[in-house]
Amino acid sequence: MENLQPLPTMRKTHHSPETKRNLTVRLNRIEGQIRGIKGMIERDAYCDDIITQISATQAALNSVANILLEGHLKSCVRNKMLAGDEDILDELLVTVQKLTKK
Repeated sequence: MENLQPLPTMRKTHHSPETKRNLTVRLNRIEGQIRGIKGMIERDAYCDDIITQISATQAALNSVANILLEGHLKSCVRNKMLAGDEDILDELLVTVQKLTKK
């Protein structure tokens, strides 16, 4: 029999309306960049030009991740540390490893 892992509990966080708008605008722009890259490939654009656009898109995604990480540290992690939940440190290490994994 397969070893099934329990489903994680649904965790939520609160982002200010301004942060949500900022993230949404950035993600919409990234979505457009992805569509643009797809179009470049379909039009047989020069490989170096496509790679440049991919690099810009990756940088934009990293920017979104950094904004989310900053909010996570200032709210979720801080609140759990103040509540005495030291397990949050292990979670944070995993999160940082995900972001730095190349």
